[in-house]
Amino acid sequence: MTTTLSARISTALPQGTALVGGGTAVLGLASYVHLSAANHALNGDSDATAAFSVLWTVVFSIGLGLFFPVEQEITRVVAARKVAGDGARPALLRGAALSGSLLCATLLPLALLARPIADLLFDGDISLVFSLAGAFAALSCAHVTRGVLAGLGLFRTYGMQLGLDGMLRIVFSVGLAVAGVHSTFAFAMILTVAPLISVAATVRPALTEARPGTPAPWREMSQRLGMLVASTLLAQLLVNIAVISTKVISTDDTELVTALLAALVLARVPLFVFGAFQVSLLRGLSTAAAEGDHRGYSRLLLRAVLVTGSLGAAGGLCAVAIGPALLPALFSAPDILTAADFGWLAFGTTAYMIAMVLGQALLTSGGARKQLISWVVGTAVLIGITVSPMALRSRVEIAYAIGAVVVAACMAVGLRGRVR
Repeated sequence: MTTTLSARISTALPQGTALVGGGTAVLGLASYVHLSAANHALNGDSDATAAFSVLWTVVFSIGLGLFFPVEQEITRVVAARKVAGDGARPALLRGAALSGSLLCATLLPLALLARPIADLLFDGDISLVFSLAGAFAALSCAHVTRGVLAGLGLFRTYGMQLGLDGMLRIVFSVGLAVAGVHSTFAFAMILTVAPLISVAATVRPALTEARPGTPAPWREMSQRLGMLVASTLLAQLLVNIAVISTKVISTDDTELVTALLAALVLARVPLFVFGAFQVSLLRGLSTAAAEGDHRGYSRLLLRAVLVTGSLGAAGGLCAVAIGPALLPALFSAPDILTAADFGWLAFGTTAYMIAMVLGQALLTSGGARKQLISWVVGTAVLIGITVSPMALRSRVEIAYAIGAVVVAACMAVGLRGRVR
């Protein structure tokens, strides 16, 4: 019975999901350990805890929004080249150049506006601006190598990179907490050091397997990158904006900022599982599209939506049931959120994951523009609810949930006629 169930699950998921899943699970666990260790170490300083919460949110919103699209495009192009029997090295070099250009475009304003950024987001701690720059540089390197590994189907090495990154974050954060370190900067620099070490340890297979091939024109990867970066930035903004908007709207409510970040991390447990699924899904859809397998493409997309919805529902029920009790126990977060708060956050997370699946389908079927329009519409709805006269906590939570639902609905409409 167990063997049959495992076989059904494995055939329902794209190839490589299980291999990436192990590393994703470790990296997800590391996020909880890192946040928990930092919050316990900084517990006596609510301003420092809030600043670290905002830093974490910016890294995993703007940082991922900028550099994850590069990984997606490298994965798509390399997978198509592999189907055609072409080498992946030109795509690797183009992807690295694009990622480096995005990094330079990000570091320049950070350097010029370091003091205003520190005052607005980090309570004047300018060292956190430098740690933010380091985290962006680490993400730039990591997503280039991951794109090549995923496109070539080297999911074992991909998972190893994620797992090593997670293990290092756990070791470093627990070590700092045990040593009695109370520096926000020290905990923030883990977001730079751990990814860079994991990339250095796993980059060789990507370089070795990426054979020389026909030259990769810039348009092969950059033609849709602008729309993809804009879409991903808006996606990350939607899923993380609750913490940032609370900080900006109510600068003195540090307890709510800290509690919301911890609650979002708990409510987004399914996203860590979905991360492994998303990587292999993109390669599966790209390969099916390159091979002209329309039936296989539609079947894979349908399964992806069903699995994602089930995953979100299961995670949401757990978050509502035990989330409020776990906040103070795991993160030393203020005990101010209820099951209703977790309900909105979990509902938004489920809708967000379904939107991400539909976005992959639009990306691989030539609908990048419709994907961007969907995120623009959803973000506009989110902003409208955020500036409404409702209570602050309610409006940021409801804005997240309704915004994600609107994005998923727009994408579903955009896919009509493209996928049958």
